[in-house]
Order: sequence, then structure tokens, then C-alpha cells
Amino acid sequence: MKIVPKKLDSLFTLKQEGKEIRIKLLSPEAWNKEKNKLRHASYQGFQGKKSDHAFVLNNDDDLDCILCGYEDGIDAYTLSHLPALLKKADLSPDDVFFKLENAKSYSKDELGRLYLSWSLGHYKYQNFKEEGAGPQYKILLEDNDLLTKVKSLSESAYLLRDMINTPANEFGPDEIANTVKAVSDMFSAKYNVTEKAGLEKNFPLVHAVGKASSVGPRVAEIEWGDKSNPKLALVGKGVSFDTGGLNLKPGQHMALMKKDMGGAAHALAIAYIIMSLDLPIHLHLVIPTVENAVAGNAFRPGDVYKSRKGLTVENTNTDAEGRLILADALTFASESEPDLLIDFATLTGSARAALGQVIPPFFATNEAEGDKLEKLSFENFDPLWRMPLYKPYKSLIKSDIADLVNSASPPGDLIYSALFLNSFVGDKVEWMHFDTFAWEASGKPGRPKGGVETGLFSVFKYISKRYAA
Repeated sequence: MKIVPKKLDSLFTLKQEGKEIRIKLLSPEAWNKEKNKLRHASYQGFQGKKSDHAFVLNNDDDLDCILCGYEDGIDAYTLSHLPALLKKADLSPDDVFFKLENAKSYSKDELGRLYLSWSLGHYKYQNFKEEGAGPQYKILLEDNDLLTKVKSLSESAYLLRDMINTPANEFGPDEIANTVKAVSDMFSAKYNVTEKAGLEKNFPLVHAVGKASSVGPRVAEIEWGDKSNPKLALVGKGVSFDTGGLNLKPGQHMALMKKDMGGAAHALAIAYIIMSLDLPIHLHLVIPTVENAVAGNAFRPGDVYKSRKGLTVENTNTDAEGRLILADALTFASESEPDLLIDFATLTGSARAALGQVIPPFFATNEAEGDKLEKLSFENFDPLWRMPLYKPYKSLIKSDIADLVNSASPPGDLIYSALFLNSFVGDKVEWMHFDTFAWEASGKPGRPKGGVETGLFSVFKYISKRYAA
């Protein structure tokens, strides 16, 4: 099995075909100025608040316009509640198209987020149900360059969500690698996979974590782009399922562990956008993928392993396996001295305790670039928060019998794990690390319960500004 990115052409149109229905955005302030002219919208409870909506009919009692409320700026989910409403209204997508009113009054970035929110509102995971995806309503987008970008971002998010939502019995290390290859093939990129004896020799920590599973561990790679361009390396944690190993997780903490490959999904999604938009980047994607299983040959607390870098690691917790597989992958990705190395991982509970489920913390060895990204992320309404690589804490990950331990005590583990990973990054390499949750627990418009992008759009925007401005 493999997951292939879905093409989303059915959600957009460059031409006005069928009956036009306008979409008009109104903030609470704008609504106060217009509510006397649109009293029928007041009767529908419209106040211009986020996710408010009202239907405006013409003289023939046909739907003419949809009022859509928004507050505190336009994000990638502003219009996401509309597709479900249209389905309830029993509108045929073959007969109508939707048009954003006063589109020229919005900035290019705002327009991008609005059209992106339209497509994200149509997302539905459907691999195990016979019901279809539902009506695919088209919105008019006459700017071809913007359309290309919005489709790329949308398709990357759909790919990411499908990967995370697929259960581990259907999506183990082999299927994750197959999906990496499928994306590679779409863009005629160079693909490589390392497994078995080659993995044990060259990625010993990846092998140690994954050897207990009936499906062998592996490292999947993509290389793409002109080698004269700046090199960007992306690494994603690809743990297809995490039992915790011999330090077994309790049931309530194991239930969602199909999502422990969310870092790999984010890294592959970024790679997809870069290649589909043909950015001037020399890309190297590295996905270490394993199942952290329990068996007689499972790695144990107290075991010591020599990493690819040569540093020895005392395994103090088999449930801190993600940082072990990332360590070898980061060493490998560093060896070609990329201009920038970024990794994504569903790594620590302390990240959620610090910032909740929506805002991913990140670390940056270049503080000035980290500050740029943090500022950009809030302007993009897809927030990220930079945390400190506080070097005095390195003493907490020292081992009595090896160079490092992979896990210290939980308080502060967000920082301890980042310091551990930083030990495997090349001295000359600029590095960013994202500790992402990759899950929507309750379900919101455009973010149904399940796998979700966290920080994806802001990281891409940063990369685009840095390398393609």
C-alpha cells in the first residue's frame, strides 16, 4: 500500500461556469455598518463572528450570496465551515460556482489563506467507509499562479492528514517508505531506501529501535533539484506505531500512537510543496521509519548503542525512541553540510504541556532566523513559538557509562530532547527542530478530528521567502 497525493482540481475553476453565488466576508465591525441593509441576516443570528454565516436570497428566492463572519484576521480555516453548509442546502456542485466578493481588497497572502480554507473545508478521510467524499464545490480563482500555489498547499495537507489518519496495520514502515517513493516518482526525483544489513551498519540507532517489529525498519530518502541551488535537508520522525517498547505505554497513551509518524508526514508534505512549485532548492528528504514493538529481541532500558556519529547512547527509556532514530538521520543529513537542516517530530508530552495542541514549539541554532520565523508565523495565523536551546541543561543528558542518555526526567523534556538531537547535528549546519502534535482532538471547521498540519504553512512560507523571494 501507498498513499498518493490527491489532485484537487475539482475545487477550483478559472472560468465562470454555471450560476454564480457570492461569498462576502464581514467582521463584527463591518457587520455593524451594514446590518440595517441586511436585516434578514440578523434573523439568522449573523453577527460577523468567526464561523457565522447567513444566506441572502435574490428576488426569485434563489441563493445569491453567503455572508461569512471572521474575527482576528484571516487564517487557513476562515471559509472552511461553508462546504458542510452547502451540502445541507442540497446545492448541486455541477450547477453553481462560488465567487469571493471584493477579492481585490485582500492582500495576496490573505487571498491564499481564504482559498486554502475553502479546500481544507472539503477534506474527509474515507479509506474505510463506502460513503464518498461528498459534494466538491468550486470557487472561482482567476489568478493562475495563486491557484497553483493554493492547490499545492492543499494537496500537501491532504497527504499529511491521510498519512496520519491511516491505522498502523495498514501503514507501517514499508507503506511509509512506499509513499515517499510515490511522491518521489511524481517529480522524477532520486529515491533510495536503506534497510536490513545496510541499515544495521549505517543507521544503528534506527535498527535498534525497529528490530523487534515483524516489519523491518528502514530509512527512505528523496534527493531532488539542481545541485547548484542552496541545499535544504528535511528529516521526519516516522514511527508507524509506538507501544513505548519495554517501557510500555498505558492504554490511554497508546491509543493515538498511529500518529507518531506525524513528523514524517510534515516533512514529506513540505517536500511535496517544494517540488510541485519547483522552488530553487536542492532538496534532501530523510525519513527514518520504524515500529516500536515489544518482542524478545526488543531494545532494553540500560542498553548502550553506538550511533552513526560515533557517540554512544545509553537507552534510559524505550519510550524515548523517536530521538534515537532522528539522531542517526540528523547525522546523515548533516554530512553533506546543507544550508539548512529542519526536522519534524511528534516527540514530547512536555511540548503540549507548554503550548497546547495547536502551537508547536521549535528550536533554532540561528536565533535571528528563528525570530524571523516566529514573527512570520503569527502574521500568517499559523503560529510557532521558539524555545531556548539552554546549554547548561546538557549536564542532565550525560551518562555515567556512555556519552549521552536518550531521556532525562520529564519536566523540561522538551528542551532536553532538543539538546540531545542537537548533539547529532553537524557543527557547521544551521538547524531547526519542530516538536509537533499533528492531531486535532475535538474537530473544527477545516480541521476534522484526526491528523492535522501544525505549523506546516508557516514553515513553507519561511522556506519560500528564504530561498525563492
